[in-house]
Amino acid sequence: MRPGGIFETVLYAEDLDAAERFYRDAVGLQVIRRGDQAVVFRCGDGVLLVFDPRKSRAAGREVPSHGTSDAGHIAFTAKPKDLNAWRKQLHEAGVSIEQEMDWEEGGRSIYFRDPAGNVVELAPPTLWDGGWKFK
Repeated sequence: MRPGGIFETVLYAEDLDAAERFYRDAVGLQVIRRGDQAVVFRCGDGVLLVFDPRKSRAAGREVPSHGTSDAGHIAFTAKPKDLNAWRKQLHEAGVSIEQEMDWEEGGRSIYFRDPAGNVVELAPPTLWDGGWKFK
């Protein structure tokens, strides 16, 4: 047996209002649920959950406690032909691009940060089809 796919990805931000504005307005994700512990966004067939780590780490929850203390990372797929439109959308939303990377395997990634400091990447959908060698 093996999993059928990744259902959800989790990042952490103490300011859920800022996270909601960022992922909705700058990245274009649809908010499908909002509570006092998390904001849930639709992304393709899965979801992105942004939890307040102060609440997700609390003991006695219905699910195991979880959280990170440093920046997380998420990569969204972006077709190479759409990168200029992404640059424009991010600029108009006041988001600074931190770095761009040309991959030996082909394609280019754009990196920027969300309001909580998490690293957000727009990556070519074919990146992991390349000949990666982890050192």
